[in-house]
Amino acid sequence: MTTTTTHGGQAASPRTVPDAPGRRTPGGFAGAVASEWTKLWSVRAAYLCLLAGLAITGVFTFYYASIARINDHPVQPVGNAAAASAVISQFAVVILATVAVTSEYSTGSVRATLLWVPRRHRVHAAKALVTAVVAFLSGTAFALVGTAVAWGAFDGRASLDIGTTVQQILAVGAYQALVAVLTVGVAFATRHPAGALSVLITLLWALPSVLLGLGGDTFTAVNDHLPHGAGDHFMHVGADAPYTSATAILIVVAWAAAAHLIGLFVLRRTDA
Repeated sequence: MTTTTTHGGQAASPRTVPDAPGRRTPGGFAGAVASEWTKLWSVRAAYLCLLAGLAITGVFTFYYASIARINDHPVQPVGNAAAASAVISQFAVVILATVAVTSEYSTGSVRATLLWVPRRHRVHAAKALVTAVVAFLSGTAFALVGTAVAWGAFDGRASLDIGTTVQQILAVGAYQALVAVLTVGVAFATRHPAGALSVLITLLWALPSVLLGLGGDTFTAVNDHLPHGAGDHFMHVGADAPYTSATAILIVVAWAAAAHLIGLFVLRRTDA
């Protein structure tokens, strides 16, 4: 707080009085991020999503490794099990990021959010950053647990190279973070959980399943340029890919960036 004192009718220099303890709050983008972080962890949905993702990863990687052992598949990197589990565990991140956006539209609290942080791009970016950080950390945790589970279930049908394994665990985390950014963009564009989940399930699972089921070079090439198709190439080791890992992650980044821009455009045009 700034005050001005006078002496003999003359204005003295302004004097700054520090705010009372406990009343100072961060502003700007840092404040928006802090607010979104608090809001995310204030509801049980976030915890339930992450626990579900962890459980799904454990079950899937055990099944994946057990099938490889039973069918006497060629030896493969142990991290491939965790990479394969992302096709399902990614939806824990999708639901978490969707709820982070659409719950505010459902309750009407988005109006308060946009009053506190009137710059729309700041709100959008803060939500994307917070969910991406959570998705990266949880994704690496999923992959770490899944790799440990798979190592026992493989029972000798997998190789363990520390460098490759760490690379795959981090790749799963990076992919999950980009899925979170993509989800936030779609959620802002649709503003409804059912709409957002319909788009994301189609894009990340249903459409790739149909394309791979149809087979053929054309459909396979289309799938390779969808988010999960490219992400799968990025996370796996030893599988034939039509492009490098760098190209694969750039394809996923492009999808996430496009969704982010579309969501921001809708937020700016139609507001709350």
